[in-house]
Amino acid sequence: QVQLVESGGGSVQPGESLRLSCAASGSIFSIDGMGWYRQAPGKEREFVADITSGGSPGIADSVKGRFTIFRDGAKNTVALQMNSLKPEDTAVYYCKAIRVRSAIGGPYDYWGQGTQVTVSS
Repeated sequence: QVQLVESGGGSVQPGESLRLSCAASGSIFSIDGMGWYRQAPGKEREFVADITSGGSPGIADSVKGRFTIFRDGAKNTVALQMNSLKPEDTAVYYCKAIRVRSAIGGPYDYWGQGTQVTVSS
């Protein structure tokens, strides 16, 4: 079974920073990509950032220049460095492992349980 565990969420003031981390565990053979999505109250889940196994990142326009995604492929971990946070960044942030091949088959996508980020003065 593949599991994703996120950490690093919390409450901050506008302009401050947070770093989210996500670790994938289980009998994993390979992961094509890892990424972050977010869902604000009353809104649909939206793409934030992702990164391929080769290290190529994709960043949503709404966070470009403020958020950076990092991946440690050897450890199946991904991190999201969030700087200059704004109130509109408030959401539950979800980690996603994309096209995972593991002992139970695949490729499948997997989601973490989510971590809350609140930006408020």
